[in-house]
Amino acid sequence: MANAHILEFSRFEFKYVLHKTQREAVEAELNYFMELDPFVAQKEDHRYEVRSLYFDDPARTAFADKIDGLKLRSKFRVRTYSRNEAGPAPVFLEEKGRIDNRVFKHRVALLDDLRAIDGRFDDQFMPTLMVPESGGDSALLDDFRYQTFRKGLAPVALIDYLRRPYISRYDHDFRVTFDEQLTGIETHLLFPLTTARTRRLLVGYTVMEVKFDTRVPAWFHRILQSFELRRVPMSKICEGMSTLGIAVDLS
Repeated sequence: MANAHILEFSRFEFKYVLHKTQREAVEAELNYFMELDPFVAQKEDHRYEVRSLYFDDPARTAFADKIDGLKLRSKFRVRTYSRNEAGPAPVFLEEKGRIDNRVFKHRVALLDDLRAIDGRFDDQFMPTLMVPESGGDSALLDDFRYQTFRKGLAPVALIDYLRRPYISRYDHDFRVTFDEQLTGIETHLLFPLTTARTRRLLVGYTVMEVKFDTRVPAWFHRILQSFELRRVPMSKICEGMSTLGIAVDLS
């Protein structure tokens, strides 16, 4: 088990859903003001994989809180950056939520490298998270264990997608990411069997996420106006749970 490595931030995050033609035009405009994140600059297609196993309680409280638009809410997930359990990628436990209009995230490293446990992401993995080895503990893990026992949190679905990130040349805290080829899998495992039920999400569309600490640059406002883009209160996990029939949006 990796030593605790904690990441925390609070920022604004706006989401837009773009069809293929919009996405291509918007991305072309962004290239005048932004550049690829150095992490993907040398990667094929300038993208990386994101895999997240989300948790909820039997009443689907996290799902309902998002659908209802509560200003104070949070959810837990285990995240990695590979769809191959033998791949060289870290694994994190994350709590992500919202306080009023700002998004926060707390994260602790569970593994530095997926290969460290030799592919043993089976039903014994969650108890391992809840009782970490010496040196791998943190307040976030304590809270996760508490919420698991108190609310009966359990894995409900896996969300996969490819992400292309950009950073601004002029505004150091302004980022834009394009998430595409989204899929949802009904599973309680980080690496499920190939027979697990899988559904494509938002087919033909890309989720553009805009992330910043204080303000949206004027040049980006002009891009939004030029393409008549409107923010949408979408959630990838809620989209996945709805599509898979795990939870129902009654709003």
